[in-house]
Amino acid sequence: MTKKQIKYGEAIQEIEQILSQIEQEELDVDDLTSKVQRVSELLTICRNKLRTTEQEVEKIMRDIESE
Repeated sequence: MTKKQIKYGEAIQEIEQILSQIEQEELDVDDLTSKVQRVSELLTICRNKLRTTEQEVEKIMRDIESE
């Protein structure tokens, strides 16, 4: 089964939601580890998307400059 690619904005929104739950102590201790792990995964996704976007923008800028 293929995982759905999450968009950057969706990842940020989910991170904010989880952090809010943690700050407001809405999570059981049993759920805390899995939520922290999920935030870690989402942060990795965001970092990768930002890195890819930066590379694409740099390539576009180089292409523009070489015209």
